[in-house]
Amino acid sequence: MAILYHSGTVLIIIGLVFFLSGTVGLIRFPDIYTRLHALTKADNVGLGCVVCGLALQSGSWAVIVKLLLIWLLVLIASSASCHLIASSAMQKKIEPWTRP
Repeated sequence: MAILYHSGTVLIIIGLVFFLSGTVGLIRFPDIYTRLHALTKADNVGLGCVVCGLALQSGSWAVIVKLLLIWLLVLIASSASCHLIASSAMQKKIEPWTRP
């Protein structure tokens, strides 16, 4: 049981590293499209790692199912909101960044 707890802790820490890298991408990348890509991909993987880590530490199947449902709903909401923001940027004729 202690191995599962420690594995869960490692997965949570890995998830936090992904969250941090997504935040750095949001701040450092040059245009809206690359920022959206970095943020949605890193946050989805980070949340997946956190959910898996918490699932390993939980003792109940009901909690695991709820965590997976939360992850699924966030995946759907994240992709839908990213699509809407990118579509709005395209309608406003915001060009993707290109190397000079």
